[in-house]
Amino acid sequence: MWPLKSRCFQPLSFQVTKYSMFVFVSSTCSFYQTRCCIACCRKEVPWLFCRRRHSVTKDSRIPWVYIEKERKRKINLKRFFINSDLVRTKNEKEETSTDKGSFGSTTERVGKYMTSVEIRQAFMDFYRSKKHLNLDSASLVPEDPSILLTIAGMVPFKQYFLGLQEPPASRVVTCQRCIRTNDIENVGVTKRHHTFFEMLGNFSFGDYFKEEAILWSWELLTVVFEIPSDRLVVSVFKDDDEAYNIWRDIVGIDSKRIFRMDERDNFWSSGPTGPCGPCSEIYFDFYPNREDIGSLEDDMRYLELYNLVFMQYNRFADGTLEPLKQKNIDTGMGLERMAQVLQRVPNNYETDLMKPYLDETCRIAKIPSYDSASEDTKVSLKVIGDHIRAVVNLIADGVHVSNVGRGYILRRLIRRTVRHGRQLGIEKPFLKQLAQVAFSLSSEAGFVHITNNHKAIERELQTEELRFLDVLKKGEIRLNEILDMPSKIISGADAFELYDTFGFPLELTEEMAHEYGKTVDVDSFYQYMEEQRMKARASHSFQSHSVNTVLPKSLHSDETIFEGYHSYQLARSRVTLILDKVARTPVETASVGDEVYVALDHTPFYAESGGQVADHGILISIDSNVPCQVVIDDVQKKNGIWLHRGKVKTGVLKQNQLVRSEIDINRRNLLRVHHTATHLLHAALKLCIDKSISQAGSLVDTERLRFDFSCPRSLTEEDLYKLEDIINLWVVEGHDTIIRSMSYDKAVQRGAIAMFNEKYESNVRVVDIPGVSMELCGGTHVENTREIGLFKIISESGVASGVRRIEAVAGSALMDWIRKRDAILSSSSRLIHCTVDELPDRLRGLQTQMKKLQQERQSLQMQLLSMQCKLMVSHAKHEGNSCYLVSMLDTQNADQLRTCTQQICNTLGDRGIVVLLSLWRDEGKFGICASVGRELVEKGIGADSIVKQVLQITGGRGGGKAAFAQGGGKSNANLEQTLAWLDKTCREVLQK
Repeated sequence: MWPLKSRCFQPLSFQVTKYSMFVFVSSTCSFYQTRCCIACCRKEVPWLFCRRRHSVTKDSRIPWVYIEKERKRKINLKRFFINSDLVRTKNEKEETSTDKGSFGSTTERVGKYMTSVEIRQAFMDFYRSKKHLNLDSASLVPEDPSILLTIAGMVPFKQYFLGLQEPPASRVVTCQRCIRTNDIENVGVTKRHHTFFEMLGNFSFGDYFKEEAILWSWELLTVVFEIPSDRLVVSVFKDDDEAYNIWRDIVGIDSKRIFRMDERDNFWSSGPTGPCGPCSEIYFDFYPNREDIGSLEDDMRYLELYNLVFMQYNRFADGTLEPLKQKNIDTGMGLERMAQVLQRVPNNYETDLMKPYLDETCRIAKIPSYDSASEDTKVSLKVIGDHIRAVVNLIADGVHVSNVGRGYILRRLIRRTVRHGRQLGIEKPFLKQLAQVAFSLSSEAGFVHITNNHKAIERELQTEELRFLDVLKKGEIRLNEILDMPSKIISGADAFELYDTFGFPLELTEEMAHEYGKTVDVDSFYQYMEEQRMKARASHSFQSHSVNTVLPKSLHSDETIFEGYHSYQLARSRVTLILDKVARTPVETASVGDEVYVALDHTPFYAESGGQVADHGILISIDSNVPCQVVIDDVQKKNGIWLHRGKVKTGVLKQNQLVRSEIDINRRNLLRVHHTATHLLHAALKLCIDKSISQAGSLVDTERLRFDFSCPRSLTEEDLYKLEDIINLWVVEGHDTIIRSMSYDKAVQRGAIAMFNEKYESNVRVVDIPGVSMELCGGTHVENTREIGLFKIISESGVASGVRRIEAVAGSALMDWIRKRDAILSSSSRLIHCTVDELPDRLRGLQTQMKKLQQERQSLQMQLLSMQCKLMVSHAKHEGNSCYLVSMLDTQNADQLRTCTQQICNTLGDRGIVVLLSLWRDEGKFGICASVGRELVEKGIGADSIVKQVLQITGGRGGGKAAFAQGGGKSNANLEQTLAWLDKTCREVLQK
């Protein structure tokens, strides 16, 4: 056995030196299943490195002399090494450019060769030597509710940059995992676009500033990574003379290699709001010997390596900039890009961070190698390699597949991965297999958040992959029909059909259309979507009246001032508008019995919004000469106008009339209790179930509350008990509810939860239950949690893939619910003559009896059908030495129809045809079964042909084989004519 000692110089490709006598290949390594280990020979001693530390026997050696001959002839050694490049010596690796011209025509060094693990570690070690605290990567799920995912290395430090929290140290270094999907269509197409990437960064919170940041970045690149200085150019913000002078005068870069750029390129921020400032970027030059310095927009020549952001300002929602209390440094170096340079490969995808995924996908898809693949195939391979990294990290950080927020991004990435796998010919599930590559690479990199959650990752991937394969299976035929149409535009109706019937997301339809040179009529698609939503609202038990259909666009009225947070009645309000409910037109007066919409200048009525239903109440005229009462049963708002729907009970209502407005206080109190309880439920779900849970919808009504949330699994009974216990504990503890108005930025910085699909004004209302919950909310709430009294979950269910629903009752509504349940239990126990305590046992006994009776009933039905079948045989018609039977048969279901058809055909023999139809009126359907004897099948008569022709006449679906086929359709088909046609057809077929 040869000793195992050396660390591999280049993972996933072998390395030999001219001094080596042998190259070794492990015949026992299971890494990547069939892949060989890395042979690494150094210091004139035949060392071997294997990631799994396997031993190698002498019979696995390959003579160096043979390999040297092959190298000189430039023959690829992949027959010896499954994952290898052309053999090059160590000196050649360090001194010459790589293939495909990625590093120009120069033969100079481009930097020290390093693996991704070494690059990551070297970056950390360098800044630790500069007294930086090394922090682990934060989660991809940010604490900042204004951001869906961690999109940059500085996101976890936003509070430190703003001076709102004390950082653990004034100098910090990290390798932050990030996700961006804004340019997902470029992934796999360009060399460097990714959804998932690692951002190396060093940060200063009020410590060092521009000079140190610039000098250390230069030292890191030129000394640690050994990149020649003539390979680097820099950019600065056009007005940042300080940075320009440091680069030119202290670092010593020729002014020709310093670019002054505008705000679009060199003024950085993490989003529309938050910390920002000018930046300086360092680029790698692939062609430094060219006389013309060119433009930084030439991405074939220049690659951005390092971005130094000089964080000086805080940007608010209105675009204004305010100097930060302290000057900060935020830098970012993409690990994938640095690996491309130091590993001398033509793009990020061929680095040791991603090439293993491409190779494993090639193996699964039976593609000989990545290099031999076509360009289209390479795009799919790269998309799969990128997306699998992203989804594994998202799931590891607690994100679950759903139709909203982060869960939707995860679903989209998984489905894109599966679809590109299908384009490579991979028909079976493969994501679980591909995830093993991620687990192995993560183990090497020390990413325990992935290795510790590998089972959950596999489960989530497998579930969603199987679900999407089922979607593709059901909708692929229809999709292909649409794509084969001559039109270059897929209609909104067709796109909506794919979405509504088969579950194809619009983005997926758009991508597939693009591949066929087509576009999708997106505007029309959303019109169909809105129509469906309107229908869904109309069918809901709570009738929500859209103000869009109430308020004409051309109509103008004074805005309503809402005073209902603190006042339950107003002594004086003026009627500013009266709309006839039916005609939707303004009227001057309304009499007894008229149904109208009334707008007021001031109102205490809460209008339906934020999931909370509207207040009810009454409007009473304060003018004794013009008495009037209007009973209000709904309030909606649009463009600042509150429209009170009501019916005139007495008197006459007039334009500009003065009224006293009063809300139903009992109803408001029920809504307050349920709305605050909804906030407690949201907080409890995050605390007890999963911190990544996000709200997907809600309804706050008087009888109950409903809360929809993202979650990949149903909650257990134990989960529900935990939620009830923690919420009732908060109720008993008596937490005050503190409501404040503040700027959106300030609210988010303090940790208030915001809905991602909601649009907020610059000033927002924050409902804070200290230590429990803080949300942006415009609803009405209790002053103290004790007012809730008691909280009870009454149901938990699924409403969509990845979205669960909890319904609950609290306060006095809970007492009403308990009384109704008690009445149901008492009534049920009386019906079966037992006590409430005996009810479960008695029901189980009745269930057993019912099952036994059903079995006896089915047995008797089958006996009767058998007798009926025997009688029907005598009605068979003969043609020569063959016979046929066409008839209606009274059956309960398709199984009975199929059994009778086969029984009669067996009786008629090998030269018989049987076609039976059944009508199931309760279901509004009919069924057909056909069976053909063996000899007739051999003559070319097929049951499948008979059923197909019948269904073409009647409409419906079906199928089968020549010996037996079945189908069905809607019961409005003319079955009498169908029977006559069948009788004639069978006779003619047998006469031939």
